[in-house]
Amino acid sequence: MTEHDKSLSQDTLPQALRRAGFEGEIENDTALLSAMSTDNSIYQIRPDIVVAPHDSADCAVIASVLSQPQFASVAVTPRGGGTGTNGQSLNRGLIIDTRRHMHRLLDVNVEEGWAEVEPGLVLDDLNEQLRPSGLFFAPETSTSTRCTIGGMVSTDASGKGSRVYGKTSDNILALQIARPEGLLSSNERLPEWAIPMLHRAEQAARGGRDAFMANTPRLNRRFTGYDLERACPPDGGFEWWRLFLGAEGTLGLITRIRVKLRRIESEKQLLVVGFDGFRNALSSTNPLLAAEPTAIEVMNETVQKIASDSGLLDGLPAALRAVPGREIAYTFIEFNSNDPAAVAARIAHCREILAELPGVDEIYQARDRSEIQRLWAIRSGSVGLLGKVDGPARPVAFVEDCVVPPENLPAFVDDFRALLTSHGLSFGIYGHADVGCLHFRPTLNIDSEDDRDRLVAISDAVFDLTRKYGGIFWGEHGKGVRGVYLRPWIGEEAYAALQGVKQAFDPEGRFNPGKLTGNGEAIMGIATTPFRQFNAPEGDPLERVFRCNGNAQCLSYAHSTPMCPSFKATSDLRQSPKGRADALREWHSLHAAGHTDDQLETDLLDTLDGCLGCKACESSCPVQVDIPTMRTIFYEDYYSRHIRPFADRLTLLAERMSRQFKAVSPFLSPVWPLLAGIGQRLTGTQDLPRRLAGQAAPSLRLSDKDLATTSLPDGTVLLVQDWFTALFDAQVIEDIAEGLRALGFRPRLLEMRPAGKAALTMGDRRGFEKMAQALSQQLSGAAETGAPLVGLDPAFVMMLRQDYPKARFAVPEVLLVQEFLVKELETGKTFPSVRGGTSMRLLSHCTEATSVQKSGAMWTRICQTIGIEAETPATGCCGMAGLFGHQSRHQGVSRALFDLSWRTQVETDQPVAATGFSCRCQASRLSDHDLRHPMGLIAEALRQ
Repeated sequence: MTEHDKSLSQDTLPQALRRAGFEGEIENDTALLSAMSTDNSIYQIRPDIVVAPHDSADCAVIASVLSQPQFASVAVTPRGGGTGTNGQSLNRGLIIDTRRHMHRLLDVNVEEGWAEVEPGLVLDDLNEQLRPSGLFFAPETSTSTRCTIGGMVSTDASGKGSRVYGKTSDNILALQIARPEGLLSSNERLPEWAIPMLHRAEQAARGGRDAFMANTPRLNRRFTGYDLERACPPDGGFEWWRLFLGAEGTLGLITRIRVKLRRIESEKQLLVVGFDGFRNALSSTNPLLAAEPTAIEVMNETVQKIASDSGLLDGLPAALRAVPGREIAYTFIEFNSNDPAAVAARIAHCREILAELPGVDEIYQARDRSEIQRLWAIRSGSVGLLGKVDGPARPVAFVEDCVVPPENLPAFVDDFRALLTSHGLSFGIYGHADVGCLHFRPTLNIDSEDDRDRLVAISDAVFDLTRKYGGIFWGEHGKGVRGVYLRPWIGEEAYAALQGVKQAFDPEGRFNPGKLTGNGEAIMGIATTPFRQFNAPEGDPLERVFRCNGNAQCLSYAHSTPMCPSFKATSDLRQSPKGRADALREWHSLHAAGHTDDQLETDLLDTLDGCLGCKACESSCPVQVDIPTMRTIFYEDYYSRHIRPFADRLTLLAERMSRQFKAVSPFLSPVWPLLAGIGQRLTGTQDLPRRLAGQAAPSLRLSDKDLATTSLPDGTVLLVQDWFTALFDAQVIEDIAEGLRALGFRPRLLEMRPAGKAALTMGDRRGFEKMAQALSQQLSGAAETGAPLVGLDPAFVMMLRQDYPKARFAVPEVLLVQEFLVKELETGKTFPSVRGGTSMRLLSHCTEATSVQKSGAMWTRICQTIGIEAETPATGCCGMAGLFGHQSRHQGVSRALFDLSWRTQVETDQPVAATGFSCRCQASRLSDHDLRHPMGLIAEALRQ
């Protein structure tokens, strides 16, 4: 055991931090350590402890405590969004999670055009808060929904539009760092204790400045990280903080950042150009620069096909979509300005250039900002989708951000492609052609020794290629373990200067050790750094957790996007699909090797318990890492060896006996409030429904016996109910039945049979299969009547679509209400219209919204046909999710989620409808607003 391991395992560091006044979290939970072991790269390094500081003062406490002699060997590495593609924030020792709490916008000066932020603030969150002021922070990354400003500073991140707006380092005005002596700000008077340190750093930087400049090409995507050139202006002075831009946490802890802001340009237009091949698309870049676009981005045929197969291109005109026998590559060309005439002139010039270029198939022009945003999402979404390929080999990011002068780009790409072809590798290509930065992702199986050798050989060859074509090996995504190439790149004299800078700020070599540069310690390499396991054995039920590539779309900050609700409420990496996948992967690897780690299992139980089971990860994750299904597999194994909690056994019994319970519900109704209170105490729940649903009208009910013997008239619709609806929600049965009748249909209600949702969730596979078998047989019999089947609750319908096929149960098509009605409209069915204007706000169940993305549009169409104005705002999870919101241990998360995106939508004088039973329950208990199902409001409007 190393000395730093001893310090941490003896718990002396946590104690010292608390004594010094540290107020944030200090954790060594095994599930959290697993989550912090990976990022968006192929590497894995397990830390010893994770701290989540609340503010700059907490960071100063960390720096002070670590300066004590007993902690001299403890490594410390700051982490933001964890989106680095080369292991930038992975290390042993102490990880500082800035994302969890340090995400505040501290100050904005509109007149001077700057803002001060904490390092854990997410890029899109910052720009959303700035939008009312008409300002924005320019660097636009493909991971803008989850990358942090601190991470962008540390890697000098860039993205679309950098030819005009520059990289992150071009848009930073000042930094604050935490030192053992206190906080040091570059825009404030220097404290006495900082002067000797900065003097040593300046001496080292000035001594190597000329050699540094001689070895760095003059490109838009300039070389950064220990930027000796800009830190030492030729006319004197020392801008020490510029050394931290791109330094990847190797010099110290950044605690506050002043960013330069720009005015949001009023006019934005986008051309999407289809080319007959990538070579022609790429060759168009240099001529198109004459039209002065803000950005030119390209996607090759491989990326286009992946995006097309995943449905990302469905919104493009048909002429811009590939068809069998015709490949297509895309060029995206954006124009921004405050002058509409200038944009029009530049677009006209661009079209003239395109008319003379070979291979142009089709041009589409987008003027609406929301459409432009959606089209750009094709490019950014394709990044994550590159990991969605079958087989053990997948596209890997390790040589993907080289930069060469744009005029050299075609020749460079030809050589690059020839290199990959010589290794027999397929690859996707996309990126920022206007600045000569293309992202290549060769397809490798990192579990294979041969492919690891190829990774090294290709990296070495590409390093040489960038020098051949006057480029830079690291143009956008930082260096990370690729820092092993820094010494030969920059030369011995300049590298010695970098070492001197490192020595001045970090004499113990404790900040992100092994990265970029050091003074004696070994530098991590692309093949000597531990790799994460890439694949599970073929056919393994937990295969998907190994597919998680750390792209981390599940860590999106946006409250109105459903994935992932538990992470949105906590900002805790454990409580995310990525974090859970990491912990499951570690557990599975140990389990497969015949080992048991009781602490890991306990921590894994805890993090899986925080999952709401909303299934947003199955439909929204680029590689469909379906955590609820993986949780079921873990629970099944775990509870085959351990006794289930009493509350779980009671819930399973309630589901299994729900038909019998429904039969006697008329006799139980008078005493149900008392029984519900007893049930809450026994199961650790609260706010359970206080009323039982009565029996539906005899004219509506259709027993299984009647189903087999009764001839159903035209217009019959068979309604399928789940056990919660049948027992507790008489209103939705009435609303949907009345709404269908008002539209000219004859609804009949099938006898309730439980679907086994609770059993499946809790890993009781035998119980689930028994219930699923019975329900499948009932639905198959119902389908034989020829009448359409319509589910009453979206979560129930989605379970039939998603979980039943996985368990190999074939069920006939069961439609959502809106799907059925739109189908009828498309066959020519006419609906009656309301008299007088009426409106509603319609909120979709999150599982429904992510799985059926046109759900809101369907409701809008139905309401427009009837004459109702419907508003369908985007919302995240309401926080109920079946039993989750009733369980006492989850109240904090449940209530926080409702406040994030539902409360403001519900608390209004406008009529509000919600499609989900859970959502209506949550609104009723947390806002005192009783929501109806939209069909109930439609029925009322038609009656009036």
